[in-house]
Amino acid sequence: MTTPTGAPLVQQAVTAVLEEPLPMRLTAYDGTDVGPKDAAIQLRIENEEGLRYLLTAPGDLGLARAYLTGTLTGTGFSEGDPYEVFSLIKRDLRVKDLGKRDAASVLAPIVKALGTKALKHPPLPEIESQPRWKRHLAKVNPMSRAADSISYHYDVSNAFYEKVLGPSMAYTCAVYDAATDSLEEAQERKFALVADKLDLQPGDRLLDVGCGWGGMAIHAARERGVSVLGVTLSREQAEWGQRAVREAGLEHLVEIRHSDYRDVTETGFDKVSSIGLTEHIGVKNYHDYFTFLHSKLRDGGRLLNHCITRRDDTASARPEPFTDRYVFPDGELASPGRLIAECHDAGFEVQHDENLRLSYAHTLAAWCRNLEANWEFCVGEAGLPTARVWGIYMAGSRLAFEEGWLHLHQVLATKTTENGDNGGYPLGSHWRA
Repeated sequence: MTTPTGAPLVQQAVTAVLEEPLPMRLTAYDGTDVGPKDAAIQLRIENEEGLRYLLTAPGDLGLARAYLTGTLTGTGFSEGDPYEVFSLIKRDLRVKDLGKRDAASVLAPIVKALGTKALKHPPLPEIESQPRWKRHLAKVNPMSRAADSISYHYDVSNAFYEKVLGPSMAYTCAVYDAATDSLEEAQERKFALVADKLDLQPGDRLLDVGCGWGGMAIHAARERGVSVLGVTLSREQAEWGQRAVREAGLEHLVEIRHSDYRDVTETGFDKVSSIGLTEHIGVKNYHDYFTFLHSKLRDGGRLLNHCITRRDDTASARPEPFTDRYVFPDGELASPGRLIAECHDAGFEVQHDENLRLSYAHTLAAWCRNLEANWEFCVGEAGLPTARVWGIYMAGSRLAFEEGWLHLHQVLATKTTENGDNGGYPLGSHWRA
């Protein structure tokens, strides 16, 4: 597959769109060989199918499909932590800003050589979720659709998560004071920070929505003497958390319930924690979500909402196609401003907001190190495509937090009464600088 001058078509197309020389080596089945031969990172398009993945879904989704099917291969990076590849592509690759007409002229020779099949994607990886519109048609009931989305992401394998997340089984941003902190130190600091912000006191009743494997619930009961109801839509999380509660001897204080948070009927909680749930509920549902949490609290009670946000609302709340199809089906992110506004509109008074963006970058780096160190086990437990997806997702997310495309906000609010009673919230600032 060459041009009239004899140059490989893929090489011709790549060269035509670059502003600067390729910072890695790219080879392809058609004889393409571009970029430094001694480059640390080298990629290869193995066959026509790999090229068609890239043509039919330009960007992250096409790259992921080719990589997951083995039609795009590479050396010089770890599958459990391909951060260096992302860093090179996002920071060092300079591509021309082509208009539609110029882009079409660059791709035309390849499309002509491949024929009509050039625009038909090859079979999709089995683990890819359906497009969002198909998921909507298949599950019009929002609660059953939410359950499917949560199960897709969290019911991979508890053994897999044990290796990646470590002993804390906390799949949310840890809090680092220094880059040298261990992951476990940082996760314990996160739980303690949430407990401090909520002012958890012995005898308090805490509702932990989206409780995961129960880490926050167990910390609150063990360290603060709090009675906790934790709810999760993931059956595997609930079973793991219930066992952890029994092993900790905390059954008298902690209940981990396999349930949609909207099915919680109890009220009058002193505190509510939501750590990593907001990302799943959809921006259009924020008002109902915060209104529901407001209804669960007693007057003067506190809410701590911990979630990933976008930097701003200039872009769509929906994730990139790769994330939507392979990681968080139906997930959405809004700006911290939207989050705070929705809290107030639901009746809360926001008292404090903290951005832990760089702590999440360190957390993701630690998870990638765990995946890399336990690669063979994780592949055996969840399969090679799933293990690769997690490497891509976590390494790419780390870069997004480092660059500031994504943030992590902890918003602390009180259920303040109409006469201004905020439950005795103290004067002044009393947390991290």
